[in-house]
Amino acid sequence: MPAGARISFNSVDSCLSSLKNCQSYINTGMDIATRVALDLVESFNDVEDVNSMEKVMIEYAAMDRELNHYITAIEETVHQINREKPENVPDLQYLVKEKFTALESKNSDSDLQNNEKYMYFKDQLKEMRKQFCHQSDDEAIEQIDEDIAVTQSQMNFICPITQMEMKRPVRNKVCGHSYEEEAILKIIQTRKQQKKEVRCPKIGCSHANVKGSDLVPDEALKRAIDSQKKQSWSTLEKSAGYADATKKICC
Repeated sequence: MPAGARISFNSVDSCLSSLKNCQSYINTGMDIATRVALDLVESFNDVEDVNSMEKVMIEYAAMDRELNHYITAIEETVHQINREKPENVPDLQYLVKEKFTALESKNSDSDLQNNEKYMYFKDQLKEMRKQFCHQSDDEAIEQIDEDIAVTQSQMNFICPITQMEMKRPVRNKVCGHSYEEEAILKIIQTRKQQKKEVRCPKIGCSHANVKGSDLVPDEALKRAIDSQKKQSWSTLEKSAGYADATKKICC
């Protein structure tokens, strides 16, 4: 092959595309595992069931790390060959394996703990236990007056921007506060056009640069709001039924 000739990587590009599709399947699996874990907490299931879902998340995180390393190894190999422009086609398999092994040698448990979706899983699980007053493995939640607990929960349901109960709450990964999705995104867009930063709308919060990329769905809070609504409707229905029965007896 003449020096400087370009090597075709069409088949490599196809493989990379397939690997990235596999990555999307892993992400979907992690999303499903998160929802199942939240269902288990909401349904008062045994802690062991929730812990088993956490193990599943760790396994997914490990697969995601391995896949990321393999993709990185392939991309770095391609860049290296394009940069060096060798006269003969090198052993791609050997080069990729060499780079992959180097990346894998740097693995640590913290890699899995820092996986974005695993961190989201842990955060939402913690919030879910708070919302539904569950006791975690490491700490006991104080027993407080039920009326006070309900009042505090309802205050958390109110968006600091609209001052209305949230329908699609999103959580800020930086400061931990939640807002109505449409309201906060509208503020971010408006301030972006003005070339200004967005301060967290929560009173007392010092976070002065809220970004759209920092927002994640607050599934735990949404479930708590929906649960409160169901309880309210159930109470109203019971009251209506009692009133109707009383009316029939009196008549």
